[in-house]
Parts: sequence; C-alpha cells; structure tokens
Amino acid sequence: MQRCINLGEKALGKTYPNPNVGSLLFYDGKIISESFTSEYGKNHAEINVINKINDNDILKKSTLFVTLEPCSHFGKTPPCCNAIFNKKIKNVVIGCKDPNELVNGGGINFLKSNDVNVEYGILEKECKDLHKRFFTFHQKKRPYIILKWAETIDGFISPSINKSGRPFWISNKFSRQLSHKWRSKEHAILVGGQTYEIDNPILNARNWDSNDPLRFILTKNKKIYNNNFEIISNKKHLTVNEINDILFKKNIQSIIIEGGKKTLEMFINSNCWDEARVVISKNKLNSGTKSPVLNSRLIKEIMIDGDSIQFYFN
Repeated sequence: MQRCINLGEKALGKTYPNPNVGSLLFYDGKIISESFTSEYGKNHAEINVINKINDNDILKKSTLFVTLEPCSHFGKTPPCCNAIFNKKIKNVVIGCKDPNELVNGGGINFLKSNDVNVEYGILEKECKDLHKRFFTFHQKKRPYIILKWAETIDGFISPSINKSGRPFWISNKFSRQLSHKWRSKEHAILVGGQTYEIDNPILNARNWDSNDPLRFILTKNKKIYNNNFEIISNKKHLTVNEINDILFKKNIQSIIIEGGKKTLEMFINSNCWDEARVVISKNKLNSGTKSPVLNSRLIKEIMIDGDSIQFYFN
C-alpha cells in the first residue's frame, strides 16, 4: 500500500477533479503491474493497472491494491468495480473509503456482493492524507486551502511603493522555483485585485513543469480583464464562506491563496485554511506592508540557499 501511495503522489496535480489514486497488482510474491490515475476523462488507476496484464489467468490469481475505494458509478469513465468483476479478480485491498456520496462504500459493497474478498483501512491515515484535497472537497464542501506568502526577515511582504508593474521578489530564485512546483500540484490559485493590479503576476508553473493551476482574481474592479484569469466579483464584500461556495460550485478541489495581505487575512481571520507555507528571506525592507500573522504551531522548516521555508497546518 505504501508503494500505491508513492504512485499516487506522482499524479498529484494532473488528475483534477479526480483524486490522484495509486494502484498495483500483486502476484506470486511480486508486483506485476502498477500505475496511477490518468488525466480527467481518461482511465482511473485500477484500469491502467489491469490493462497492462493480458493473461486473464494471472489476473484471477492476483491481488489488486488501491489507495481509494474503486468507483461503482458511471462518470466520464465506466465503474472500476465492473472491470474488477469482469476480470474475475478475487482479492482487493483498499486504503480508504471514497467520501464521494456517489461511492461512499458502494464500491466495497458491490465487490463483496460479487464474491470478491475485500480488505480496507490499510494505511488508512496515510491514504487519507494522500487524498486530503478530495476528502476536504467532499466532506467540507470547499477546496483544500493553502496560504502562501514570502516575507523579509524583518516581517514585510512588499515595499511601500512598487511602480515596476511586476512582482517585487523577496525570496531567492530557488524558493521561487519551489513555489512553482507547489502551484503545479494544486487545482487553482487566487490573488486579490490590488495584488493583481500592482504586480501583474503570471501565477503559472513555468519554472517547474508548466502544469498550470486555474487562476482566479478576487476583485471589486469591474474593469479588470484577463483571458488567463477568472474573476470572482467582490463588489458585495463576499465572506470567506461565500468565496468557498463559489469555488466549490466550480468543482475546485484545492487552491493556493497567494496574496495580498488583505486576502490572506480574510482566510486567517475566518480560521478557514488547511496549510500555510511561508518563505522568510534573509533580506530586509525596513518599511512596507507588514506580513500576516499566524497563531499556529510551526510543523516543519527547511532552508533553501538562505531562505527559510516554514510549514504550518491548521
């Protein structure tokens, strides 16, 4: 199951709105096939794994491992449970149940009722962590929310005045590349209108793998228009819950909130966030916009060429 989790991690960011499931087939003491979920509309992990084996006799004697309960409903693709049944696979090991109300135990029940030996709850905590975006979306009816910003060692996130029309870089180039990696893993990214107007950010993953998130601007300014961004109108002073409802209806499973300070503090003050990633540069500004404040315990810290990368969980 740990190998399945590792496989699922490889697909993170490339399967939305489907979960990044990892799966494998075990036969005669060894792994004979392994894979993960393809991009949306294409095969789920279990189908990719099964399709690699042409010998039906071997499939019958194999055990299928999968991080998340196989689906039992028709969506963009047929139910994975049907494929497992049709190939006469008799043993299935599942990491955790699927929280989607269209499944939610239905896959397990289907398999059991068709004489498949099912074991589930294997490395359940780790599998739920792998699928935390998917679980948050279905259980809390909102995206998994990651707050991210960079600040100077004296606690500023931007200078008092920035007339360049481009972002003012606080972190070093290696930390910025890591930020692009983070972007490539999430479904969407959001900034406030003032940040967009001052910095004109691109907000893509160009310095990693160009697996770009969907991009949103939260703004009161009706004049803002950009083909690469979707506008969330804030002319009626939306609450965080209302913003989350909009994103949920758009099927957004995870989002990075990258600024500015007012937008970040909306989520902090509402206590509606799951992770925060703060890059602290060794540089100083002496004045400018003060950084947001988190009243949460630091979980992990890494150093990248002088920058401190701090991780918090709510």
